[in-house]
Amino acid sequence: MPADQPIEIVTTRGGLVESVHRVHAVVAGPDGIATHVFGEQDRMIFPRSAIKALQALPLVESGAAAAHGLSSAELALSCASHEGERFHTAAVTTWLDRIGLTEAALACGPQWPRRLSDQNDLVRAAEEPVRRHNNCSGKHSGMLTTALHLGDALHGYQDRRHPVQQRIFAAMGDMAGVDLGNAPFGIDGCSAPNPSLPLLAVATAAARVAEAGTDRLGTVRADACRTLRQAMIAHPEMIGGTDRVDTDMIRASDGRILSKTGAEGVYVAYLPEQHMGLALKTEDGASRAAAAALWSVLETLGLLDGAIRSAMTEHCRPPIRNWDGQVTGQIVDVREY
Repeated sequence: MPADQPIEIVTTRGGLVESVHRVHAVVAGPDGIATHVFGEQDRMIFPRSAIKALQALPLVESGAAAAHGLSSAELALSCASHEGERFHTAAVTTWLDRIGLTEAALACGPQWPRRLSDQNDLVRAAEEPVRRHNNCSGKHSGMLTTALHLGDALHGYQDRRHPVQQRIFAAMGDMAGVDLGNAPFGIDGCSAPNPSLPLLAVATAAARVAEAGTDRLGTVRADACRTLRQAMIAHPEMIGGTDRVDTDMIRASDGRILSKTGAEGVYVAYLPEQHMGLALKTEDGASRAAAAALWSVLETLGLLDGAIRSAMTEHCRPPIRNWDGQVTGQIVDVREY
């Protein structure tokens, strides 16, 4: 499919364009063929936290999740970039307690919760954020559970050469249709390795999760994809949290759109009914532009019904307000400006 132009997301002030963000996006099927391209389908990106469901595949496939009695909520947490709200951190603590570990085993560093109210709770209690507050602590708990189940060393599980990461990279490569054995990688904010992948490959991997076809993936992997999808749908509050775009999108769409954000302006969406995957990346890493571009692509696909529009407008087409609450501009696709 010939490449289209990147999506342009603009911010306005006083009726004029103040800033422009260019966004590259691809929608693909499980066969690896793009159906919609905005910009460069072969653009190399770090998908960051947007691929956590792929990173969780070995947790389920290995039998670790079943052996250690992981709940559906905990499986959702393994795919999450949570807010560090109390119910998130309590779930991480309960999970680690059950497998006989403490948060000291987590390789992700301490991180302040996103919401000011949760930050204030820590300050009032004269406490500092700890590792369970890290938005990736669920993913890391899953990695530790896999290592424990398979008899791998727990220390250094975040190292690219560790068996835990070798399995994850093999699963991601299989799903994306690329060889990640010697592929370049970076270190994510949570200390785990993150591969560099073409945008089309990320969309393909998402489509394969969305389809979960036994003929394409085999019984074990297809079942794992469905298990993780169902967990995300059943517990959207674990995926992000209060007033987070991914949580609200899963709820508003009744699980028809499973979106997952990543740092530096990345989004991945799983579209089970269409057996399609969506991946996008802003050139400048702006998260506000990524959410707006997600809306634009979903609208192109005809997937924005009234409930989704109502729930997602504040996330994806938000007004820009000053400190007094006055609307001074908006964030919008340039084609709507």
